[in-house]
Amino acid sequence: MEAIVSIAPPPDSVPPAAPAPPRPQPRVHAPAEGARPGTAGREILRAEALSLFYGRAQALHAVTLSIPERSVTALIGPSGCGKSTLLRVFNRMNDLIDGVRIEGTAMLDGTDLYAAGVDVVDLRRRVGMVFQRANPFPKSIFENVAFGPRMFGMKSSGELDDLVERTLRQAALWDEVKDRLKDSALRLSGGQQQRLCIARSLAVDPEVLLMDEPASALDPTSTAKIEELVLDLKTRYTIVVVTHNMQQAARISDRTAFLMQGRLVEYDATAKIFTQPAERLTEDYISGRFG
Repeated sequence: MEAIVSIAPPPDSVPPAAPAPPRPQPRVHAPAEGARPGTAGREILRAEALSLFYGRAQALHAVTLSIPERSVTALIGPSGCGKSTLLRVFNRMNDLIDGVRIEGTAMLDGTDLYAAGVDVVDLRRRVGMVFQRANPFPKSIFENVAFGPRMFGMKSSGELDDLVERTLRQAALWDEVKDRLKDSALRLSGGQQQRLCIARSLAVDPEVLLMDEPASALDPTSTAKIEELVLDLKTRYTIVVVTHNMQQAARISDRTAFLMQGRLVEYDATAKIFTQPAERLTEDYISGRFG
């Protein structure tokens, strides 16, 4: 039997390996249908063809979405995609930044938030905000919660006592602080401070609660408490949460909006976004191919 010999060509005759092609950058577009699904309940917040500019730089591009009341909506996407900018549109926190310009419409319960004559102070009472890092006032626990109601005219000490207790219970904090209400809020743990900030927002009876990565600076135990609190609060409030944590979005939200480079790529029920997204770009992000 003849031996079969594999003869390699001389080294000089071997063609050089082709360089690896550059990794393609995600192409972003907003599908005509995928970004406008029907809502599960009565609409409370709406953005319609909303664009936002920081000077000449455009941060949001014609975003349209409708958020139903008494639900949790998660805003997801890579850093710099416009999540927090969109969140701040709904209580006009972007007004505090020089050079901001808005095109399109943002509405709360059918009212244009940027119409002439809108009372921004009252708007921020109706649409509360919880930031990424807890920011309690350098006051007592009691005074942190009572500050807003006092500002809006509540004077009775009995009413304030009842309101502070009720609100701290809503924020799942009462049992931990009921014996030290006069202590400085700055002595609380990070997770407790964040729940105190949630209680402070709830004390002025809002309709909507905006949360900008409320658990990103917390340990896993404190994060779990915040998530449990969000699920409890959605029976009474509309909640919009910005998060980088895909697992968290899947656990706590009813609907998820995926943004990329300031554009709304897809918006639908969370279960559908995470199991059967309509857009390849959404699937790539959720599966960790980029971002």
